[in-house]
Amino acid sequence: MTAPELQDAHPRTAAPAAPGPAIWSAGFRLYFTARSSGLLGDAMLPVAVSAGLLAAGYPLGTVGYAMAFLMAPFAGLVLVGGVLADRFTARRLMIAADLLNLTARALLAVVFFRGVDQLWQLYALLALAGTAAAMFQPGAASTVPLVARDVQGANGVLRISEAVTTLLGPALAGLLAGAAATGWVMVIAAATYGVSALCLLSLRLGRVPAPPAGDSLLRNLVVGWHEFRSRGWMWGVIVIWMFFTVLSWGPMLPLAAGVVVPQYGSTAYGLLNCAFGAGTVLGGVLAIRFKPARPLAGGALALIAFPAYQFALALDLPVPLLVPAQLLSGAGVTFWGVMWATSVQTQVPGEVLNRIHAYEVAGSVCMFPLGAALAGPAADAFGARGVLAAGGAVALLVVAALLLTPPIRGLRRAGAATVARS
Repeated sequence: MTAPELQDAHPRTAAPAAPGPAIWSAGFRLYFTARSSGLLGDAMLPVAVSAGLLAAGYPLGTVGYAMAFLMAPFAGLVLVGGVLADRFTARRLMIAADLLNLTARALLAVVFFRGVDQLWQLYALLALAGTAAAMFQPGAASTVPLVARDVQGANGVLRISEAVTTLLGPALAGLLAGAAATGWVMVIAAATYGVSALCLLSLRLGRVPAPPAGDSLLRNLVVGWHEFRSRGWMWGVIVIWMFFTVLSWGPMLPLAAGVVVPQYGSTAYGLLNCAFGAGTVLGGVLAIRFKPARPLAGGALALIAFPAYQFALALDLPVPLLVPAQLLSGAGVTFWGVMWATSVQTQVPGEVLNRIHAYEVAGSVCMFPLGAALAGPAADAFGARGVLAAGGAVALLVVAALLLTPPIRGLRRAGAATVARS
């Protein structure tokens, strides 16, 4: 396990000075539009599918299985996506992923317009969407330094964009799905990926380093694994996060839908997800303003707010009280997310960032399908509200584990110098 003060052993290359805006260059404007459009499509899918299945009369367990089919390919293939992004450039892989997402959403629209009478078709298309996400995600971490000189500022702008799409996407999806028009949600989502693909196609980047031509896929994965394993703070967080995902975060989405939609309707469910989006805006703004010397420790303290929504649902509180609980939940997990992303991007050398990012993303979400799939059986055995309360308790234990692990608690903020991929 590597001591925090030794984490920065790898030399990093600062971005070369370039004329033009530090953030809003032509390249960044295109990437910002592409990323924002794709994130809007991503944010709409879980709410639309959950509300659409419940409105069609399917049980809570079916919603959990649907989320598992969406997340499992992502968790299983994101490592391959990281290597392919290094080999063929992130831009090309992201364009291909957008086109695959467009196709999946168009076919999902057909399924919902016709009526979901064959669940295997829905599951297969959700798996296709998860595969596309696995191909897109690794390049998202390494493209920013290629399009903006002020990498930290550009990441801040993108975090706010992510928060806004998290706010708008679920609300729009919930409202349309509540009007028995889930198919139209998929049509809109397909259009967002078309916009993203066109913007990325117009994006022009400089020369991007690639692994040696003779290196095999396995060799690329092994190099990435050694870089990941050498950072105790990184794999420590991932191990803790795996327990958090399977026992708390994974079950929360299907269980919340199963509790809120039958009692308050899909419109209320969409609005509550909108409140979570507002919380992410708040968390992003706070993260830009406050820069703790030990970012992971500061992020862990903010994560205390995450289980507020789970406890509120477990206590059967009314919607007016569920809204601020969702706000707190979104703010807490977003502040943690900014601290985590900043630590990864500034503590890892740029030449292996795609693969490192793929490893940490895979570890972060690999247990989500299991947590989502177990939500229905667990709710049948212990009641949905009981499982939500247990998930909230697990979230608090996760905070304690993060703060009690020395490499995580002690990791200091990297130097102020801009870190970029050479």
